[in-house]
Amino acid sequence: MRQEIDFNEILSNYRADPFDYVDVQTVHTGRIRFQVRAGDKVEGPSGEWHHIQGTLLYMLERERNPKPVHSFTNGEISALRDELEGHFVEAGETILTIKHPLKKREIIESILRQVLFSFNAPERAKYFFPLELQAKMEKYGQRSVSIKPGDEVLTMSLMKRDTPVYYAGEPGIIHSVYFQPGVTVEQGEPLLGICAPEKLHYIQKIIARVKAEWE
Repeated sequence: MRQEIDFNEILSNYRADPFDYVDVQTVHTGRIRFQVRAGDKVEGPSGEWHHIQGTLLYMLERERNPKPVHSFTNGEISALRDELEGHFVEAGETILTIKHPLKKREIIESILRQVLFSFNAPERAKYFFPLELQAKMEKYGQRSVSIKPGDEVLTMSLMKRDTPVYYAGEPGIIHSVYFQPGVTVEQGEPLLGICAPEKLHYIQKIIARVKAEWE
């Protein structure tokens, strides 16, 4: 983590461009038919259990089997590769971008991802805290738990086998937890956000500023 954090600069950047630009890729190969155009407003899933699908973005037809693909976030279509309309596309092709307006919570989470040390998943697997560490976090709170390189911080459950995961990174406190126990995490995705103790007041300042100033 940087020695000093210029939170004025960080906040001014978000005020100038308070959006996340979400690229949408094709889910598999097939012939594409867009259902939206650049500038259209789209909505993500809604309902109490997110059971109502978002805006229909495109149809992908393979072997005469059309697959509808819906938006997973709200915002505006800021870019769309309309030259692909009616053409065969490969899986994983970026076809459009959604300009998503950031909420206060999302801005705080995004800033934390920038300034905390991210400890990422070594494998695609399910992760848990060891019982001793879990008990300590429940008793004192996660931000009272310090870790250092070599500490056993997680248990990785893969192929019905549990393996200890040892921390490698900056010593500090567990500030943020990005995974849910028992839910599969992709390789390389963040598991923990670690903060050096002497930097904690900078983080608290940023969060307080966002909460006080952001609409």
